Amino acid sequence: MDARAISHKYRSIWISDIHLGTPGCKAEFLLDFLRSTKSENLYLVGDIIDGWSLQQGWYWPQAHNDVVQKILRKARQGTRVVFIPGNHDEFARNYVDHDFGSIQVVHETVHKTADGRKFLVLHGDEFDVVVKYARWLAYLGDWSYGLCLKLNDTLNIIRQRLGYPYWSLSAYLKLKVKNAVKFIADFENALADVALDRGVDGVICGHIHHPEIREINGVTYCNDGDWVESCSALVEHFDGRLELIHWMGAVASLSDIQGNKSCDSSSLPMPGILKSMGLFGRSRT
Repeated sequence: MDARAISHKYRSIWISDIHLGTPGCKAEFLLDFLRSTKSENLYLVGDIIDGWSLQQGWYWPQAHNDVVQKILRKARQGTRVVFIPGNHDEFARNYVDHDFGSIQVVHETVHKTADGRKFLVLHGDEFDVVVKYARWLAYLGDWSYGLCLKLNDTLNIIRQRLGYPYWSLSAYLKLKVKNAVKFIADFENALADVALDRGVDGVICGHIHHPEIREINGVTYCNDGDWVESCSALVEHFDGRLELIHWMGAVASLSDIQGNKSCDSSSLPMPGILKSMGLFGRSRT
């Protein structure tokens, strides 16, 4: 076990849209998160490796390799790891229903929470009309998004030097552009409709880089976010409650981690501390 780790234990963890192989990937944040958490189930909900970007040019720093090795190590140590390929790592869809290094590769799956609810788990790109019907536009949007992330990194270097916490320019712009807001709403409603049609209690997905837990037409819609903007994950507690967290701030040093012995939800930009975004269980008001 990593000597630096503080162990936050969960029944299940969902992460997606890591985009390993791109400069925008916050691999250090994710590695810190993986070292600091344990779970019985770990779901990789698509776009883990960015094949689109790697086709344009090879980018694979050591931190990206460390993330892969950490996930493989979790699988070897008994964590049930399920990989659902997305559109950026669609090459892995050729290996659906196979196991690799104790990692199950599936197109989608149904997860049953500790309190008995059933959730459809899928990446969600098949419900994105741009990805499905206008591939060239999806590539153009991906290039523009990458440019925005580069600007975002530059901005946050300046913010860090001035003592300000991490802030996502790209996430801010998405929520300010009317068409982007409509796209997110349409996507969420489409996934909720799928859950209703399948007769499950909710849906867990990724793809749009917008972490969210909310009720839509009687089903629970969950998006676990991403690791290029929000650095977020969805977790299930041992009583079945679902919580959306952010793992924000600078990557913790050894002294930082040793100095933070508790796992309190916090709105402060402290390294390695969970930032609660919502808590859902059977009892909701």
